[in-house]
Amino acid sequence: MSTEIERKINRLALLQPSGVVLQSSWLVKEGYSHDLQQRYKKSKWLKPIGTGAFIRMGEQVTYEGAIYALQQQTGSFIHPGGRTALSLLGKAHYLELATKRIILFGSTKDNLPAWFKQYEWDYHIDYHETSFLPPDLGLMEIETKNFSIKISGAVRAMLECLYLAPQNQELIECFELMEGLNNLPPKQVQTLLENCNSIKVNRLFLYMAEKAGHSWFNYLNLDHIKLGSGKRSIVSNGVYIDKYKITVPPELKQHGRNI
Repeated sequence: MSTEIERKINRLALLQPSGVVLQSSWLVKEGYSHDLQQRYKKSKWLKPIGTGAFIRMGEQVTYEGAIYALQQQTGSFIHPGGRTALSLLGKAHYLELATKRIILFGSTKDNLPAWFKQYEWDYHIDYHETSFLPPDLGLMEIETKNFSIKISGAVRAMLECLYLAPQNQELIECFELMEGLNNLPPKQVQTLLENCNSIKVNRLFLYMAEKAGHSWFNYLNLDHIKLGSGKRSIVSNGVYIDKYKITVPPELKQHGRNI
Protein backbone atom coordinates (compact mmCIF):
# COMPACT_ATOMS: atom_id res chain seq x y z
CA MET A 1 0.00 0.00 0.00
CA SER A 2 1.38 3.40 -0.95
CA THR A 3 2.49 5.96 1.61
CA GLU A 4 -0.33 8.29 0.54
CA ILE A 5 -2.98 5.62 1.09
CA GLU A 6 -1.52 4.77 4.49
CA ARG A 7 -1.50 8.45 5.40
CA LYS A 8 -5.16 8.78 4.49
CA ILE A 9 -6.21 5.72 6.47
CA ASN A 10 -4.32 7.03 9.49
CA ARG A 11 -6.08 10.37 9.04
CA LEU A 12 -9.41 8.61 9.64
CA ALA A 13 -8.38 8.02 13.24
CA LEU A 14 -8.16 11.79 13.68
CA LEU A 15 -11.43 12.52 11.86
CA GLN A 16 -13.65 10.10 13.77
CA PRO A 17 -13.35 8.40 17.18
CA SER A 18 -13.00 4.66 17.46
CA GLY A 19 -16.13 2.53 17.64
CA VAL A 20 -18.23 4.57 15.20
CA VAL A 21 -19.66 3.70 11.81
CA LEU A 22 -18.01 5.28 8.77
CA GLN A 23 -20.64 6.00 6.15
CA SER A 24 -19.54 5.65 2.55
CA SER A 25 -21.16 8.95 1.52
CA TRP A 26 -19.27 10.80 4.27
CA LEU A 27 -16.01 9.11 3.31
CA VAL A 28 -16.43 10.36 -0.27
CA LYS A 29 -16.92 13.93 0.97
CA GLU A 30 -13.72 13.62 3.00
CA GLY A 31 -11.75 12.54 -0.05
CA TYR A 32 -12.05 8.76 0.18
CA SER A 33 -13.46 7.67 -3.16
CA HIS A 34 -15.51 4.52 -3.61
CA ASP A 35 -12.51 2.91 -5.32
CA LEU A 36 -10.29 3.80 -2.38
CA GLN A 37 -12.86 2.43 0.04
CA GLN A 38 -12.81 -0.88 -1.81
CA ARG A 39 -9.00 -0.94 -1.63
CA TYR A 40 -9.21 -0.39 2.12
CA LYS A 41 -11.74 -3.21 2.29
CA LYS A 42 -9.48 -5.61 0.36
CA SER A 43 -6.53 -4.59 2.52
CA LYS A 44 -8.64 -5.32 5.64
CA TRP A 45 -8.47 -1.76 6.90
CA LEU A 46 -12.24 -1.36 6.65
CA LYS A 47 -14.96 -3.92 7.29
CA PRO A 48 -18.41 -3.46 5.70
CA ILE A 49 -21.43 -3.79 8.00
CA GLY A 50 -23.97 -3.21 5.23
CA THR A 51 -24.39 -1.29 2.02
CA GLY A 52 -22.75 2.11 2.40
CA ALA A 53 -21.29 1.61 5.88
CA PHE A 54 -17.97 0.43 7.32
CA ILE A 55 -16.21 0.03 10.60
CA ARG A 56 -12.46 -0.01 11.07
CA MET A 57 -11.08 -3.54 11.23
CA GLY A 58 -10.68 -4.78 14.77
CA GLU A 59 -13.19 -2.33 16.26
CA GLN A 60 -16.53 -3.18 17.82
CA VAL A 61 -19.52 -0.98 17.04
CA THR A 62 -22.65 -0.38 19.10
CA TYR A 63 -25.87 1.39 18.22
CA GLU A 64 -24.42 4.52 19.84
CA GLY A 65 -21.59 4.48 17.32
CA ALA A 66 -24.16 4.28 14.55
CA ILE A 67 -26.18 7.16 16.03
CA TYR A 68 -22.99 9.22 16.23
CA ALA A 69 -22.37 8.58 12.54
CA LEU A 70 -25.86 9.66 11.55
CA GLN A 71 -25.72 12.82 13.65
CA GLN A 72 -22.15 13.91 12.96
CA GLN A 73 -21.54 12.69 9.42
CA THR A 74 -24.89 13.39 7.76
CA GLY A 75 -26.54 15.92 10.11
CA SER A 76 -29.42 13.60 10.96
CA PHE A 77 -31.76 14.36 13.87
CA ILE A 78 -32.29 10.66 14.62
CA HIS A 79 -31.78 10.21 18.35
CA PRO A 80 -32.59 7.97 21.32
CA GLY A 81 -35.87 9.19 22.78
CA GLY A 82 -38.83 8.25 24.96
CA ARG A 83 -38.15 5.67 27.66
CA THR A 84 -34.67 4.97 26.28
CA ALA A 85 -33.63 8.60 26.77
CA LEU A 86 -35.16 8.74 30.25
CA SER A 87 -33.23 5.60 31.18
CA LEU A 88 -29.98 7.07 29.85
CA LEU A 89 -30.70 10.13 32.00
CA GLY A 90 -31.37 7.96 35.04
CA LYS A 91 -35.01 9.03 35.24
CA ALA A 92 -36.76 5.72 34.51
CA HIS A 93 -38.05 3.31 37.13
CA TYR A 94 -36.13 0.48 35.56
CA LEU A 95 -33.17 0.07 33.23
CA GLU A 96 -34.63 0.48 29.74
CA LEU A 97 -31.58 -1.07 28.13
CA ALA A 98 -32.29 -4.31 29.99
CA THR A 99 -35.43 -4.72 27.91
CA LYS A 100 -33.27 -5.09 24.78
CA ARG A 101 -35.35 -2.38 23.08
CA ILE A 102 -34.00 0.96 21.92
CA ILE A 103 -36.49 3.69 21.02
CA LEU A 104 -35.30 6.10 18.34
CA PHE A 105 -37.04 9.18 16.98
CA GLY A 106 -36.34 11.07 13.78
CA SER A 107 -37.98 13.82 11.77
CA THR A 108 -40.02 13.08 8.66
CA LYS A 109 -37.05 14.33 6.63
CA ASP A 110 -34.69 11.83 8.26
CA ASN A 111 -34.05 8.40 6.88
CA LEU A 112 -32.88 5.41 8.89
CA PRO A 113 -30.43 3.78 6.47
CA ALA A 114 -30.84 0.18 5.36
CA TRP A 115 -27.50 -0.76 6.93
CA PHE A 116 -28.78 0.45 10.31
CA LYS A 117 -32.04 -1.48 9.98
CA GLN A 118 -30.40 -4.68 8.82
CA TYR A 119 -27.39 -4.84 11.12
CA GLU A 120 -27.72 -7.23 14.07
CA TRP A 121 -27.47 -4.90 17.06
CA ASP A 122 -27.71 -6.22 20.59
CA TYR A 123 -31.08 -4.51 20.85
CA HIS A 124 -34.36 -4.37 18.97
CA ILE A 125 -34.56 -0.97 17.29
CA ASP A 126 -37.95 0.72 17.54
CA TYR A 127 -37.81 3.71 15.16
CA HIS A 128 -40.45 6.45 14.82
CA GLU A 129 -40.56 9.23 12.23
CA THR A 130 -42.65 12.17 13.34
CA SER A 131 -42.97 15.94 13.10
CA PHE A 132 -45.00 16.55 16.26
CA LEU A 133 -42.01 18.49 17.65
CA PRO A 134 -39.32 20.55 15.90
CA PRO A 135 -36.46 18.11 15.24
CA ASP A 136 -33.76 20.10 17.05
CA LEU A 137 -35.74 21.23 20.10
CA GLY A 138 -35.19 19.73 23.54
CA LEU A 139 -32.16 17.61 22.70
CA MET A 140 -29.03 17.31 24.84
CA GLU A 141 -25.62 15.68 24.54
CA ILE A 142 -24.44 12.82 26.70
CA GLU A 143 -21.04 11.14 26.86
CA THR A 144 -20.98 7.50 25.82
CA LYS A 145 -17.69 5.66 25.66
CA ASN A 146 -15.25 8.00 23.88
CA PHE A 147 -17.73 10.25 22.08
CA SER A 148 -20.97 12.15 22.60
CA ILE A 149 -24.41 11.69 21.05
CA LYS A 150 -27.56 13.75 21.19
CA ILE A 151 -30.58 12.29 22.96
CA SER A 152 -33.91 13.71 24.08
CA GLY A 153 -33.77 15.75 27.24
CA ALA A 154 -36.21 14.79 29.98
CA VAL A 155 -39.06 17.05 28.80
CA ARG A 156 -38.89 15.97 25.17
CA ALA A 157 -38.50 12.32 26.17
CA MET A 158 -41.68 12.52 28.25
CA LEU A 159 -43.57 14.08 25.35
CA GLU A 160 -42.29 11.29 23.10
CA CYS A 161 -43.57 8.68 25.56
CA LEU A 162 -47.01 10.27 25.42
CA TYR A 163 -46.84 10.45 21.63
CA LEU A 164 -46.47 6.66 21.59
CA ALA A 165 -49.31 6.12 24.08
CA PRO A 166 -51.50 4.21 24.36
CA GLN A 167 -50.68 1.85 21.46
CA ASN A 168 -46.92 1.59 22.01
CA GLN A 169 -46.59 2.89 25.57
CA GLU A 170 -48.81 2.19 28.54
CA LEU A 171 -50.37 5.29 30.07
CA ILE A 172 -49.85 4.03 33.62
CA GLU A 173 -46.15 3.69 32.91
CA CYS A 174 -46.15 7.21 31.43
CA PHE A 175 -47.59 8.55 34.65
CA GLU A 176 -45.00 6.67 36.72
CA LEU A 177 -42.30 8.26 34.59
CA MET A 178 -43.94 11.68 34.98
CA GLU A 179 -43.95 11.29 38.76
CA GLY A 180 -40.15 11.17 38.73
CA LEU A 181 -39.78 14.44 36.81
CA ASN A 182 -40.08 16.79 39.76
CA ASN A 183 -37.25 19.16 38.83
CA LEU A 184 -38.05 20.19 35.27
CA PRO A 185 -37.28 23.82 34.31
CA PRO A 186 -40.66 25.52 33.74
CA LYS A 187 -39.35 27.66 30.84
CA GLN A 188 -38.10 24.58 29.02
CA VAL A 189 -41.41 22.79 29.59
CA GLN A 190 -43.30 25.85 28.34
CA THR A 191 -41.19 26.11 25.19
CA LEU A 192 -41.60 22.48 24.25
CA LEU A 193 -45.33 22.46 24.92
CA GLU A 194 -45.83 25.62 22.86
CA ASN A 195 -43.99 23.98 19.97
CA CYS A 196 -45.75 20.62 20.25
CA ASN A 197 -48.43 20.24 17.59
CA SER A 198 -50.08 17.14 19.10
CA ILE A 199 -53.21 18.06 21.04
CA LYS A 200 -53.29 14.58 22.58
CA VAL A 201 -49.73 14.87 23.86
CA ASN A 202 -50.23 18.36 25.31
CA ARG A 203 -53.41 17.43 27.13
CA LEU A 204 -51.96 14.23 28.55
CA PHE A 205 -48.75 15.95 29.62
CA LEU A 206 -50.57 18.71 31.50
CA TYR A 207 -53.05 16.27 33.04
CA MET A 208 -50.29 14.01 34.33
CA ALA A 209 -48.10 16.90 35.50
CA GLU A 210 -50.94 18.39 37.52
CA LYS A 211 -51.94 14.96 38.80
CA ALA A 212 -48.36 14.29 39.93
CA GLY A 213 -48.41 17.55 41.89
CA HIS A 214 -45.21 18.97 40.42
CA SER A 215 -44.46 22.51 41.56
CA TRP A 216 -43.18 23.53 38.11
CA PHE A 217 -46.68 22.99 36.72
CA ASN A 218 -47.85 26.14 38.54
CA TYR A 219 -45.47 28.28 36.47
CA LEU A 220 -46.85 27.21 33.10
CA ASN A 221 -49.00 29.51 30.98
CA LEU A 222 -51.65 27.22 29.53
CA ASP A 223 -53.06 30.01 27.36
CA HIS A 224 -50.04 29.74 25.05
CA ILE A 225 -50.25 25.95 24.67
CA LYS A 226 -52.26 24.31 21.86
CA LEU A 227 -55.04 22.35 23.54
CA GLY A 228 -57.58 22.37 20.72
CA SER A 229 -61.31 21.94 21.24
CA GLY A 230 -63.64 19.03 21.64
CA LYS A 231 -63.16 15.72 23.40
CA ARG A 232 -60.29 13.27 22.84
CA SER A 233 -60.93 9.60 23.52
CA ILE A 234 -57.46 8.31 24.38
CA VAL A 235 -58.77 4.86 25.31
CA SER A 236 -62.10 3.10 24.92
CA ASN A 237 -64.21 2.37 28.00
CA GLY A 238 -62.22 4.92 29.96
CA VAL A 239 -62.99 7.66 32.44
CA TYR A 240 -63.67 11.15 31.14
CA ILE A 241 -61.58 13.98 32.59
CA ASP A 242 -63.61 17.11 31.96
CA LYS A 243 -60.83 19.66 32.67
CA TYR A 244 -58.66 18.29 29.87
CA LYS A 245 -61.45 16.74 27.79
CA ILE A 246 -59.73 13.35 27.58
CA THR A 247 -60.76 9.79 28.31
CA VAL A 248 -58.15 7.84 30.28
CA PRO A 249 -57.96 4.34 31.81
CA PRO A 250 -59.84 4.04 35.13
CA GLU A 251 -56.67 2.86 36.90
CA LEU A 252 -54.86 6.04 35.83
CA LYS A 253 -57.51 8.24 37.41
CA GLN A 254 -56.89 6.46 40.71
CA HIS A 255 -53.20 7.43 40.74
CA GLY A 256 -51.94 10.73 42.15
CA ARG A 257 -54.13 13.74 42.71
CA ASN A 258 -57.78 13.76 41.75
CA ILE A 259 -58.24 16.11 38.77
